Amino acid sequence: MTLIAFELSGETPEIPTAEIVGALESENIDFLVKYQLEQVLVIETSSIDAVLVGELASRLAMTRHIIKVSGISYANLTDIISMAERMDISKTNSFTYNVRAKKIKRKSPISSEDIERGIGKVLYDRGYKADLVKPDIQYRAILTDNKCIFGPVMASTDSSAFERRKPHKKPFFYPGVLMPKLALALVNIARTKEGSVFLDPYCGTGGIMVEAGLIGASTLGCDVQRKILMGAKMNLDFYSVDYSLMFQDAGGMALRDDCVDCIVTDPPYGRSAFIQAQSLEKLMKNSLCEMYRVLRPGGRLVMVSERPVETWAENAGFRLGDMFTQRVHRSLTRRITVLDK
Repeated sequence: MTLIAFELSGETPEIPTAEIVGALESENIDFLVKYQLEQVLVIETSSIDAVLVGELASRLAMTRHIIKVSGISYANLTDIISMAERMDISKTNSFTYNVRAKKIKRKSPISSEDIERGIGKVLYDRGYKADLVKPDIQYRAILTDNKCIFGPVMASTDSSAFERRKPHKKPFFYPGVLMPKLALALVNIARTKEGSVFLDPYCGTGGIMVEAGLIGASTLGCDVQRKILMGAKMNLDFYSVDYSLMFQDAGGMALRDDCVDCIVTDPPYGRSAFIQAQSLEKLMKNSLCEMYRVLRPGGRLVMVSERPVETWAENAGFRLGDMFTQRVHRSLTRRITVLDK
């Protein structure tokens, strides 16, 4: 069995962990959560390799680094150095290395430099050479919750990709949409994978569909505004993803029963949506019943809302899963509800 650590970006306390679990489950990877620490998740698994780690790094939004755990110690310098001295590392060819230490929220009184120098000396004394620019192996020590998680970095995520996909940088922009990092995290929580049939029944400008499509899903989107659908087409074409768009109401979709694998959606909560649907309650009741109908058994819906939808979802037949909140600004807190069929 191998211990794998995910260093989390920390935007929210719970969504990054749920994203990793959803991504692992989508690939049918057997794993056991060993430690759930602040901004670090450690799992035990025997069914993950370097190729799969690279694929995970390419699709996870709220993970910074994926680390193969060489050792775990208490977060004091004596124990950290002792742990490094006990490490079983390569005994074949020599390699170059560097060591980077990260203190989560700077809670530890130990300096990062002392940790890096101490572990570096252990490696140097074993005959390996430091290379601060382009090492063969990058080691990382993460101090969190009075523990030090240490090991070589297997893969890192490309945070700059999310900057390039920000809504205002796409061909068609409309305010009030989800940022791509959160959208991708929700796509992963929904257990989307390559080949999945993915639906967003309130697709708007297509931002959530873009994230699902970049994973390799076949995406479907619905909206009742032709202008917005044309904008979604521009964005989806720009990213060359597999998609179909439908001009139709989410409360009466022209889709057969049990035809989609996963749904992620951020319904409109503006006044125009209420006028068209007559009331928020009618809008949610009808669309949740339709989403339940078209979702295959075992599929998952992740819904963003401003107010509770649990009663409407249960009445539609869904089983309640996790519920997260994300504060956007003083007058808006998003509710993210995970629903299973």
